[in-house]
Amino acid sequence: MAKNILHMLSSLKHMSPFDVNMAIDAGFDAVIPYSGVTLEDIVPLVQDAMFSRSPRDAVRTGIFIAGKDAGLALDMMEKVQATLLKPFEISAFADPAGSFTTAAAMVACAEKILKEKKAIELSKTKIVIFGATGVVGYASGVISALEGAEVYLAGYDGIARVQAKADDMKKRFGVHVHPVDASTEEKKIAGLVGMDVVFCAAAAGKQILSKQFLATAKSLVLAADVNAVPPAGVEGLELKADGVAFFGPVLGLGPLAIGDVKYKTESGLFQRMASSARAVSFDFRDAFNLAREIV
Repeated sequence: MAKNILHMLSSLKHMSPFDVNMAIDAGFDAVIPYSGVTLEDIVPLVQDAMFSRSPRDAVRTGIFIAGKDAGLALDMMEKVQATLLKPFEISAFADPAGSFTTAAAMVACAEKILKEKKAIELSKTKIVIFGATGVVGYASGVISALEGAEVYLAGYDGIARVQAKADDMKKRFGVHVHPVDASTEEKKIAGLVGMDVVFCAAAAGKQILSKQFLATAKSLVLAADVNAVPPAGVEGLELKADGVAFFGPVLGLGPLAIGDVKYKTESGLFQRMASSARAVSFDFRDAFNLAREIV
């Protein structure tokens, strides 16, 4: 039987050991990392991976797209799909910096908590995202918007970069999200007015919302944070919080609760990829569907 071979492509200097370990544990026999990969490199790399095996064994070949740029990863996935040729089709999975599976886990966990604890549908909520220009913030914004939520992207350095992300989401997925200037304390407070949910996806070790800010968010129902490095992105939010009130009536969703679902989601998609009888293609939408099953 042909070996399961996974070619892992990253635009960065190194491939993440996290993803390498996950792929091998999920059932791939060989994992080959490639660093410094550009969009222009995708076609020749995919062609070499595709045509080096018989059509019968092509399905045992996979491409994993890493890096740390959601837009580039999506562009690379499009390039992979455009390069595939029947009957030599191979599988592909994009999860740059683990962001697609992390975002999927955060939104799926939040959706469950809102429904079970507050009888609120995700589609009826207003969500503000801090760290919105990062890969997790981007993916969680798109997922939430596609599910019908009203999404706001908060820009700590002004509105320009979040406006660019909003424009990109509109172009790629047809969703309309709102850029918000959160460059000062006053503007950050204003950005929380009327919000039901806050997703914190900023850099590790950076506190976004202190208790002082939380006290101004009178409408807030749920606060989620993916940062496990002290200090917490949301002051007072426990690492394992999973729907328990932590600041007055505000429910908390901590990074370890999100991380447990993220781990199972990434592993599950790798397993499906390694065992599938046909070529598959996974991005954040597939990650969200699986995360929903897991929670």
